[in-house]
Amino acid sequence: MTLPDEAGAVRERYARRAASDPRYSLLDPAALMAQQERQRAIANWLRERHGFDLSAIALLDVGCGGGGLLLDMLRFGMRPENLCGIELLAERHAQARAVLPAGVRLSLGEASEAIGPLGSFDIVLQSTVFSSLLDPAFQQRLAAAMWAAVRPGGAVLWYDLRVDNPRNPDVRGVPLRRVRELFPAGRIASRRLTLAPPIARAAARVHPALYTLLNALPLLRTHVLAWIAKPIQ
Repeated sequence: MTLPDEAGAVRERYARRAASDPRYSLLDPAALMAQQERQRAIANWLRERHGFDLSAIALLDVGCGGGGLLLDMLRFGMRPENLCGIELLAERHAQARAVLPAGVRLSLGEASEAIGPLGSFDIVLQSTVFSSLLDPAFQQRLAAAMWAAVRPGGAVLWYDLRVDNPRNPDVRGVPLRRVRELFPAGRIASRRLTLAPPIARAAARVHPALYTLLNALPLLRTHVLAWIAKPIQ
């Protein structure tokens, strides 16, 4: 598969998915608990690295979807004019534009070609983008563009599936060793997050406390959250 073909393949994979799967709605208890866990982990890392004032942080969300993570960044104290998002899918771009303030800059297109000036951002964020890219060369191209957009002393903030989903051939897990290959110059801190969704949904139906108990076992967590720091040159 050539590099330009992968963007089209991603569009086809998303077209095969249900437009509104209730399993991913925040009205679903398991989905809500997973999101809250990720919010807490990201908030802790932002506070540890940047303190409580995030008003000057410039952040780019690659594959921003419907804008949910950019909304989180606004709630954490970042300013709209310092936030950017790029989205490949027109319908998701429209969703993000509908919910985000006008000051947030949103682009529609393939991120590795539209990521913007070099060294423009303190943080470049991606969430479950790379697990939807099945071409290793395309992954490498996008990772290089993201890394180039990060200022020295900044970081890539990564959240993605670390294991394959046997029920979904349209995604492929990105283990931590692959993250290191994609960002060989980065200094990586990581942690496992997100109770395996089938287990999470079953546990949440019984009681939220069971979800919390099972999520205490790292082996049952399917995603990696990583802070990939760019050295100051």
